[in-house]
Amino acid sequence: MTLEEYGGLFEGALLRARVAVPDGRPLFRVAVEVMEMAAAYLSDGVTFLEAGDRVNALAAFAYGLGWLDAGSSLGLIEPYDPHPPEAVDARILPSQTARLDEKTRRYRRMLDSALAAAKEAPDVSSPLHAAAREFLRVAQRWYEGGGERLDAGDLNGALLRLSYGYAWLDAGIRAGLFRVTGRRDLFTV
Repeated sequence: MTLEEYGGLFEGALLRARVAVPDGRPLFRVAVEVMEMAAAYLSDGVTFLEAGDRVNALAAFAYGLGWLDAGSSLGLIEPYDPHPPEAVDARILPSQTARLDEKTRRYRRMLDSALAAAKEAPDVSSPLHAAAREFLRVAQRWYEGGGERLDAGDLNGALLRLSYGYAWLDAGIRAGLFRVTGRRDLFTV
């Protein structure tokens, strides 16, 4: 799939998505925030793509889809139709390879620190505690997959996975699944 197709997949997913929580309920605002974040990252990705910044477009699309998938996994957004990172040929120009390398390595460090700074917030007897543990597992799995791709020299695949996993952690913070015990600047709180 090309980067343009990946952006189109994201746009189509966002167009089909809707808030699944009734207005006035406590989780309604969280669902709206998930949709707003996804829409903002789609817009950013399109803007980056139009400007020829394929590195930031790739990261924005993956991050936005991560927010959308995280929200739908909690039942905040419908339909539940996950979009985990697959192979996206971002066709990064040789002139952008150094930026791709820097951004990918920075995301790896940031996600590593963010994983260490996020602790489950709900009580262990709450169903939301299980959700928090699952969000951590998802973020950790994509962090590890991104690290493996990075170590293998696949910067494109690494950034895709790290961005997607980071979004799950960030969305979990906004949904109240985690409390931040370290650097708050690592999250969109």
